[in-house]
Amino acid sequence: MVLGHTQRGGTPTAFDRWLATRFGLHAIAAVHDGDFGKMVALRGTDIVRVDLIEGTGALKTVDPSLYSEAEVLFG
Repeated sequence: MVLGHTQRGGTPTAFDRWLATRFGLHAIAAVHDGDFGKMVALRGTDIVRVDLIEGTGALKTVDPSLYSEAEVLFG
């Protein structure tokens, strides 16, 4: 068993595996193109290149009210 799979909700599906492959292919293409300082991201069903700052520039937090909802399930 892979602990990460359990934490995220189970064994990877065929979609998960294909998505990982697609990310890898697009990352290789970005390196081949010399498009550094970017990351690949999923937008809808498309994989796009975005500036790293777009993914890391702002702190993303969880709304505290969602924690109280989760307590019902996880205690």
